[in-house]
Amino acid sequence: MTVLDGWDNFYVIVGSSAGALIGLQFVVVALLADMPRAPEQGEAGQAFATPNIIHFGTVLLLSAALSAPWQRIGGAAVLCGVVGVTGLIYSIVTTWRMRRQNVYRPVLEDWLFYGLLPLTAYIGLSASSLALCVYTHEALFGIAGVAVLLLFCGIHNAWDAASYHVFVSKPKSGG
Repeated sequence: MTVLDGWDNFYVIVGSSAGALIGLQFVVVALLADMPRAPEQGEAGQAFATPNIIHFGTVLLLSAALSAPWQRIGGAAVLCGVVGVTGLIYSIVTTWRMRRQNVYRPVLEDWLFYGLLPLTAYIGLSASSLALCVYTHEALFGIAGVAVLLLFCGIHNAWDAASYHVFVSKPKSGG
């Protein structure tokens, strides 16, 4: 019996959801591909679209990694630590991109779901990875919380972006 026994169902559900949402995100982007856009909208995409795929991908990676039959928890701890630090850096870059782009003026909700919550999640993942070998039970719940938080940030952001394109930036048809 390993310390990860009992987590299989959680990671199957969360990982499958993340994988399905990645596919759905690609469908939405493909449907929006024919919309006319200004060149500077690429910067907004880096700030507001790409992070969703990163967060969903992180959840998928964590789900796969923590469903693996590790003999010792140390390897999982290192992997989670690398993902946490990388995500932390990426969150800082995303916040910088949000500030730099000038296509859309972010509101408090944007700063929360694109900046603060993912940053908090990746800090939590980094901290949980450090605690994983000593406080295994508690750290596994921390990692699970991070996975769910990133999943919900991605869901919120994907819905927010799709709604924006449909209701705000969609060109009006002349009649």
